[in-house]
Amino acid sequence: MNLSDIQHAADTTAVVPETAGYTGLETIELGAARIQVDDKKIINCRADLNQLVPFKYRWAWEKYLAACANHWMPQEINMSADVALWRDPKGLTEDERLIIERSLGFFSTADSLVANNLVLAVYRHITNPECRQYLLRQAFEEALHTHAYQYVIESLGMDEARLFNMYRELPAVAKKAEWAIPFTQSLGDPNFRTGTPENDQRLLRDLIAFYVVFEGIFFYVGFSQILSMGRRNKMTGTAEQFQYILRDESMHLNFGIDVINQIKQENPHLWTPEFQQTIITLIREGVELEYQYAQDTMPRGILGLNANMMWDYLRFIGNRRLAQIGLSEQYPNISNPLPWMSEMIDLKKEKNFFETRVTEYQTGGTLNWDD
Repeated sequence: MNLSDIQHAADTTAVVPETAGYTGLETIELGAARIQVDDKKIINCRADLNQLVPFKYRWAWEKYLAACANHWMPQEINMSADVALWRDPKGLTEDERLIIERSLGFFSTADSLVANNLVLAVYRHITNPECRQYLLRQAFEEALHTHAYQYVIESLGMDEARLFNMYRELPAVAKKAEWAIPFTQSLGDPNFRTGTPENDQRLLRDLIAFYVVFEGIFFYVGFSQILSMGRRNKMTGTAEQFQYILRDESMHLNFGIDVINQIKQENPHLWTPEFQQTIITLIREGVELEYQYAQDTMPRGILGLNANMMWDYLRFIGNRRLAQIGLSEQYPNISNPLPWMSEMIDLKKEKNFFETRVTEYQTGGTLNWDD
């Protein structure tokens, strides 16, 4: 096949509906006008997606720069104390070991599911280059997190096959993955294109499912359990890995919420009362599923936590997620039973929280990240 044949094949297969956005793979148009800021849109944009500037959504670019400044690697964290504690038959209780195994079993594949969602589904439907720039950084960070879980599992001498396959063996872990996968399958459908109100709502729904529910609710029982252990000077290396992962995930959540709210602002016709109710139901389902996970992993009180406390915490988180995308809170009279989690998320970190060693992962600027 020569170059003209390849070009003909591309021209005949890349037919773009008038209402759909570009992909970045369009034929180069010599002599085309330069991109203007007002040409850009988050979805359904028909301007050249290969030109990063001029910026329209500077918040996306700033998040990309902040994420790069927050770079870290799992092997930089000392795991020797964790290895000694894990090998000591009297070092941890059975309930503590259960929490560590369940957390690693869930998270070891959860970030791969998120990465698949970004690379195979979300990226091609977000038609803005500065947002795509952050998505590429986020995809790398999801791979980094999977690396971190593998590093912890390997360091502790755990059964890697059992931990990584847990989402297909243990119902409490499987339920959350099973809930999320259909939303990736929805956007990953090769025949799916945005450009109609129905399909644009489908994209918005699936973005909320992954950013607000999967990353913004499903991760929080595991995070609080492992970080609570670190606060008690147990498994401090593992807890430090989770601390930096939590920082990254908080930025992912905030980026996703900004994208969701920008889509709503540019397409107010999508945010109908019926659609809002669909999203409220989605978030309530997420809260319920994560509470079931808390009950499964904490049959008894442990580390100053128990399932009833996590029920309050998850409803607090659910209210916050709803408010962040402009929906009314669903759980009245709920306060945060874990204020230290907010402190870990909101405070600047110039020294490792667990005092295991001084670390500075930033390559420039100051660390500033919000839940």
